[in-house]
Amino acid sequence: MCALLSQTLHEWMRLVMRRSMRNFILYAKEKNYSVAQLNALFRIHHKGACGISDLGEEMGVTSAAASQLLDKLVQQGLAVRTEDPLDRRNKRVALTEAGERIVQESMAARQSWLDHLADKLTPAEQEQVNHSLRLLIEKAETLD
Repeated sequence: MCALLSQTLHEWMRLVMRRSMRNFILYAKEKNYSVAQLNALFRIHHKGACGISDLGEEMGVTSAAASQLLDKLVQQGLAVRTEDPLDRRNKRVALTEAGERIVQESMAARQSWLDHLADKLTPAEQEQVNHSLRLLIEKAETLD
């Protein structure tokens, strides 16, 4: 791979991650959520209704820690616990409408800087960047 292109891609990723995480953390502080709570909401959003131990494993924490975190989300009305239809001894957790709304809001906050960046580009630059990013997306999807 071209060393210059690789260096530029790494630089771009550092910038994207820094800006995205900055906005994500600002959103969390503004709404009074911990990053761990938002992380749990995102994981439930992506997995769908899941078991508490599955969620703990996904987050890299114990089932007890996941359960404690979920208690707060349930108290805030962002998640709901139900019995597992296949094994009534186990509980499943899913997002409420309010939980889904928080996920969507936090994603929008995290990505809002991209709209401001796009506005700084001329129409010709927008077209050029769009074409290049479409190519990168296409090639990146072949890596899996």
